Amino acid sequence: MTRITIDPITRLEGHGKIEIFLDEAGDVANTYFQIPELRGFERFCVGRPVEEMPLLTNRICGVCPEAHHMAAAKAGDAVYGVEPPSAAKKLRELLYMGFYFTDHTTHFYALGGPDFVMGPDAPVAERNILGVIHKVGLEIGGKVIQARKYGHTIVEMLGGRKVHPCTSIPGGVTKGLTEAERAEIEQMGRWGIEFAQFSLQLFSDIVLGNPTYLDLILGDIYTHRTHYIGLVDAQNRVNFYDGRVSVVDPDGKRLGKYAPHEYTDWIAERVEPWTYLKFPYLKKVGWKGFVDGKDSGIYMATPLSRLNAADGMTTPLAQEQYEKFYETLGGKPVHQRLATHWARLIELLYAAERLVELATDEEITSPHIHTVPTQTPTEGVGIVEAPRGTLTHHYWTDERGILTKVNLIVGTTNNYAPISMSIKKAAQSLIHKGTEVNEGLLNMVEMAFRAYDPCFGCATHSLPGQMPLEVTIRDAAGEPVRVLRQFC
Repeated sequence: MTRITIDPITRLEGHGKIEIFLDEAGDVANTYFQIPELRGFERFCVGRPVEEMPLLTNRICGVCPEAHHMAAAKAGDAVYGVEPPSAAKKLRELLYMGFYFTDHTTHFYALGGPDFVMGPDAPVAERNILGVIHKVGLEIGGKVIQARKYGHTIVEMLGGRKVHPCTSIPGGVTKGLTEAERAEIEQMGRWGIEFAQFSLQLFSDIVLGNPTYLDLILGDIYTHRTHYIGLVDAQNRVNFYDGRVSVVDPDGKRLGKYAPHEYTDWIAERVEPWTYLKFPYLKKVGWKGFVDGKDSGIYMATPLSRLNAADGMTTPLAQEQYEKFYETLGGKPVHQRLATHWARLIELLYAAERLVELATDEEITSPHIHTVPTQTPTEGVGIVEAPRGTLTHHYWTDERGILTKVNLIVGTTNNYAPISMSIKKAAQSLIHKGTEVNEGLLNMVEMAFRAYDPCFGCATHSLPGQMPLEVTIRDAAGEPVRVLRQFC
C-alpha cells in the first residue's frame, strides 16, 4: 500500500499531518488526519482558584485567547451563581466584537484567501499573504493591516492587553470605558463596516465572479450533509457572546436548542487511539462512524454552521448579505464547505456593525460593571461562539472555589470528525490511478481542512491518549531488520 504524507500541513494554528493511503489500483483507500500535540489544560487547571481561569485558559492559544477568556468568565459567573450588570456584559461583548473583527480578517486574507486570490495550484512561494498583497495591491494590504490594528487596539483598550486580556472576572469586568475611548471605538467600528463591505465585494469579484472557483465551491469535492450547531438569541438570530445553542439537521430542521448547562444532554465525545483529539457528536443521534447524513451524529460548528443554525442576523447590512448568500447558493442549509469563507465575511460585517451598536449604547460607559459574588461556588458552564466554533467551558469546584474538574470542548474539536471526512473525500475525488500527485493537488486536499480555520493548539486535550508509533530496527550497516508498528 502506497502512503502519501502531507507534513506539516500549512496555514493553520497548531500542528498536524495528513496520511493518505492508496490501494493497489492507485485509488485512495483511507486517510488519517493526525494531531501530534497535547495541551493538557483540563488537567493542570485542577487545583487552581476558579477566578484565575479567564487568565489561565486564554494561554491555550495566542490566536483566540479572547474566546477562552469570555467562556471562562461566563463559566465563573455560573459557578458563583452571579449575574453581571448589563453594562459589564455589553463591555465583554464589545471586546469580543473587536476580537472577531481581527480574527476573521486574518483568516480570510492570510490563511484561506490565498487559495482563491492566488489560485489553488499557484506556486507555494506566492500562495500566502504576501502574494495576495502583490496581486490585489499595496493599498488593500494596508487596509488589512489597519483592520488588524483597530481590532487589537479595541481588545487592549477594554481588556488591558492586545493579547491575553485580563479584564473579565466572575460577576463582571474590572475596567470601564471612558467617553473618549468610546468615541474612538465608534470611529474604528464605522471604518470596520466599510472594510467588511469592501472585503465582501472583493470576494464577489475574485471568487464568485470566477466560474472555475464558483464550480469548485458548488461541486461535490468539498460537500458534506451534516448537522449544524450555533449560538442564537431569543429570536434565533446569530449571536457570538450569549444565548442558546441551536441544533439543525442536514435538511435544516431545528432539532432543539440547549442552554449551556444542558450541553451534556446533547454532546458526547469519542476517543480514537490514533490521535490526541476527541470527536464530539450529537448524543441524541449517536455515533455511526465517519459518515454524514441525518442518521449520523457528526455535526459542524463554523461560520457556515452558525448561519445554517440561525434564522438570520441582528444587524441590517449583515442580514442583507445573509439573504444574498442563501439566494445565490440555492437555499438553506448550505452544505458546501468552501462557502464557509463567504459566511466568515458576513460575520466580519456583523461584528463591525454590532461593535458600533454597542459603542453607541448609552449604557456602555456606565460605572456599574461588577456584581460581587456572594454564593458558595459549585459548578458552572460557559459557552460562547469562538470564530472556529462553539466553545464550552465546564468547571467543578469545592466550596472554596478551587477547581476539582475541568472539561473543555473547543471550537475546532467540534469539527474534527467533519474535517477528517472532508480530507478523505477531497483526496478520493482528486487522486486516482495515473494521477500526478503534485504540490498543487495536495494543496487542494489541504483546502478541505483550511475552510474550517482549525486551531489545534486549542483543541488537543484528550488525556492520556495513544499515538501511532513506528520503530525501525537497523543493523550495523544501516539496513532495516525489523519494523514494529502500533496503530499504524
